[in-house]
Amino acid sequence: MSDDDPLEDLLDELDAHSDLEAAAQALSIRMEKRRYGKPVTIVEGFDLPKSELKPIASSLKSALGTGGTITEGRIELQGDHRDRVPKLLRDRGFDVET
Repeated sequence: MSDDDPLEDLLDELDAHSDLEAAAQALSIRMEKRRYGKPVTIVEGFDLPKSELKPIASSLKSALGTGGTITEGRIELQGDHRDRVPKLLRDRGFDVET
């Protein structure tokens, strides 16, 4: 393929657009106690479709070595990870409220 590949240009433009969308979202992180006193870290404030949340949730779960899910547009992680999640999200370009 040539250097002037329109598909590659479109993909680069979409990546740049995604980075701008990530920076524009202010996320909040909180912890809830669930059944039997188990802590769950909740990351909310995403303005993204579920298909775009999946890779974010997957990378957080891998980095933290924990399980989790996506529910109603928010990411729920098993355990109390309020101290580590903000840095991981900032590294991905998100604005995290402290």
